[in-house]
Amino acid sequence: MSLGFYIIMAAQFFSSLADNALLVAAIALLIQSDSPGWLTPYLKFFFVISYVVLAPFVGAFADRLPKGQVMLVSNSVKIVGCAMMLFNVNPLIAYAMVGLGAAAYSPAKYGILTEYLPPTRLVIANGWIEGLTVASIILGTVLGGVLINVRVSGMLLNMDLPYIETSIDTPAEAAISLIVFIYAIAAFFNLYVPNTGVPLKKLPSNPIDTLTDFFSCFKRLWADKLGQISLAVTTLFWGAGATLQFIVIEWARHNLGFDLSRASILQGVVAFGIALGAVIASARVKLHQSIRVIPLGIAMGLIVPFMVLVKSIWVAIPLMILIGGLAGFFVVPMNALLQHRGHNLMGAGRSIAVQNFNENSSILVMIATYSILLGTGVSITWVIILFGLFVAGTMAMVQRWFTLNKVRHKVEIDRLMEIARSEKH
Repeated sequence: MSLGFYIIMAAQFFSSLADNALLVAAIALLIQSDSPGWLTPYLKFFFVISYVVLAPFVGAFADRLPKGQVMLVSNSVKIVGCAMMLFNVNPLIAYAMVGLGAAAYSPAKYGILTEYLPPTRLVIANGWIEGLTVASIILGTVLGGVLINVRVSGMLLNMDLPYIETSIDTPAEAAISLIVFIYAIAAFFNLYVPNTGVPLKKLPSNPIDTLTDFFSCFKRLWADKLGQISLAVTTLFWGAGATLQFIVIEWARHNLGFDLSRASILQGVVAFGIALGAVIASARVKLHQSIRVIPLGIAMGLIVPFMVLVKSIWVAIPLMILIGGLAGFFVVPMNALLQHRGHNLMGAGRSIAVQNFNENSSILVMIATYSILLGTGVSITWVIILFGLFVAGTMAMVQRWFTLNKVRHKVEIDRLMEIARSEKH
């Protein structure tokens, strides 16, 4: 891989690191304001709503400018969201602003891979970007937990700047102040993201044309016999993954007696497993073999309910790594296959925007369902059991869907598989 690729990876790492540390700090803001527990998952809801509402426009925007410029603008929007939290704006609204920046960032960070690399390197590149993203989730959640720890936040709050008086008085606000600097580091790397030289696409003059174009791409990707399978898997995965973040926090509190600081570290253990699975998948699974990993999604769902039996941290850690490892191994090849099909069908930015629309719609539905279950008094034990069975059942349905596709559309499936196997840049 060239230097430009590693610059892209560095920019993604620091931006994602800040995103995940900020989630923990935002949860701490809600806790310090005595918000009800069922409101906490709505942080994620507000974060991803921009992905859904703006999906038709951010994809076109990502194809309109060089991807490095798009990433720079997006990181600047995230910094504005952090500043809003520091100025006592409702954490849900402020985190929604950060989500706006993330929604614009996503088509650029994934789209540049298909512009910068040949198709034969996409699984490896996805292993890198997913591995580093998950590493940033590990370090970000751990960093967030450390920053809101009483001892660490006390040290930060005692660091006074000469002649400068701030309104930063709580552990969460001290954490957010430091997170702003991490976003600034990401923005620095954005300045040096290589220009791939791919022809830029003009934005339609009429917003209705943009919507029409988006939903045309939406239908095209769902109609593709490989695209629809990979899109279904990643849609289910990211909805489940976002919900699992909050399930782990509540489960750690209920079963292990952990506070937010320690529970966030346990989230990092799951992310470590995902990174491990992603790295192994990138080394062992070729693009044309991606469909074969779906059974691992079923296995992951069947293992999740065993969480309810765990009362010891020494059992919890290997179980979290196993769940994460299975998730990482099956999502990386499917993500690469989806990018490959989307790039061939409609271009990088637009295909990633369609992907984001589907995946984040799934997050909205699953997060809202989880919050409603908690709000109506359903125990975390039953939530975990229902969650695991849902994941296993839906992945089994997708496996069955692909099997039917192979029977009914054998010629088309064989042709698409051959393209994935042999296409070179």
